[in-house]
Amino acid sequence: MDDQIHSDGSGHEHGALGDAEFAEFMELAAQEGFDPEEVEGALGEAGHGPLPVLAVVGRPNVGKSTLVNRIIGRREAVVQDKPGVTRDRVSYEAEWAGRRFKVVDTGGWEQDVLGLDASVAAQAEYAIETADAVVFVVDSTVGATDTDEAVVKLLRRAGKPVVLCANKVDGQSGEADATALWSLGLGEPYPVSSLHGRGTGDMLDAVLEALPDAPAQSFGNGVLGGPRRIALIGRPNVGKSSLLNKVAGEDRVVVNEQAGTTRDPVDELIKLGGITWKFIDTAGIRRRVHLQEGADYYASLRTAAAVEKAEVAVVLIDSSESISVQDQRIITMAVEAGRALVVAFNKWDTLDEERRYYLEREIETELAQISWAPRVNVSALTGRHMEKLVPAIETAIEGWETRVPTGRLNAFLGEIVASHPHPVRGGKQPRILFGTQAGTKPPRFVLFASGFLEHGYRRFVERRLREEFGFEGTPIHISVRVREKRGRNK
Repeated sequence: MDDQIHSDGSGHEHGALGDAEFAEFMELAAQEGFDPEEVEGALGEAGHGPLPVLAVVGRPNVGKSTLVNRIIGRREAVVQDKPGVTRDRVSYEAEWAGRRFKVVDTGGWEQDVLGLDASVAAQAEYAIETADAVVFVVDSTVGATDTDEAVVKLLRRAGKPVVLCANKVDGQSGEADATALWSLGLGEPYPVSSLHGRGTGDMLDAVLEALPDAPAQSFGNGVLGGPRRIALIGRPNVGKSSLLNKVAGEDRVVVNEQAGTTRDPVDELIKLGGITWKFIDTAGIRRRVHLQEGADYYASLRTAAAVEKAEVAVVLIDSSESISVQDQRIITMAVEAGRALVVAFNKWDTLDEERRYYLEREIETELAQISWAPRVNVSALTGRHMEKLVPAIETAIEGWETRVPTGRLNAFLGEIVASHPHPVRGGKQPRILFGTQAGTKPPRFVLFASGFLEHGYRRFVERRLREEFGFEGTPIHISVRVREKRGRNK
């Protein structure tokens, strides 16, 4: 399924809509009183596919989160005058000079967990691996520290484009401090005050030069001819490595009863059903990233990177144990990354009837939010039901790549509005006017409405979309645009 951005020749993106479909859609939007630029912007946002990623890295308390807030134009990232406030990786969409990109705020971790140098190195290592370009933030009032030098080595090794931000330059007197950072060997330091906005425009111009228009497509598909990428993820010792070995038909990965044997993601090309797949065996994710120690901490970062690169995430759950918060968090990570999803319950052959009964109840309550994901009950040890894994993966990929033509979608939306209208709120009854699917991988829909649609009604629309068109094994993104209060265009 084609998920590339089409252009109408004037530089406007219109997602996965072809030219004829786009023209017809814009005519419909005009009839309903929507501003053409607003509609094109909504399609561009929903249909862009993956945006280029800009990682903001640097040691704690150099002003990374303040800079991120300045870039995105609003106060989203938590800012406090002490190191380590930002603990988990957070991403935001930003726009500069008409181009959109994703900004990743990597923040600092607790100092006493790993030590300053190690934590910053891990943070930079992961951010750099998943980014298309990097902004390296240095406190110009302090100058380049040994920790900064360590990050520079990582940046050089990665070979990604780097924009050097000399932060906390609040006036002419600080320009000399910024000039001293030429010594880092990363090119021109851009003097910036992220707090006051001074110099950020020039820095962002440099960022746009460093970022690609669109990131390199790393997914294997019919166009690129590469193998599909399947990430095996889950808690430690749920049997990820055993499953990979059983699928491969040989011992390719070290398996040990001690949890956490696998530290780095291991890529294995495996032929199943006449198709070559690239399986990525990842280290188990134990606890929240910033509370982990040493190698476990690095492992969780690399696992997250593996999910970002994969098309399908196969989440392994130990069916002999209760579904944990950690299992749910791992599933959420895959869903938020927009990956196709398969849930595999391992060690199924060890369950008695009582445990199976209670597990089914747990699945109904704890995993209700992903009832759309294919489920397989397997035993990595004995090979039970392993033949069901590949069909489940193929089903998830098919749903992930499915696109509904705009005409068919609007006929369906019309039926929904007629049979199940939105509840009346405050004397008004908002309704869906029309919509389109602007992209795939995962499916992304834009609905245009006469008023605000409540969350519950959006969930209802998603459920009906799945009932009507399938979308098994994939998250669905739905955005809603409300018509401004003005007279209709005639």
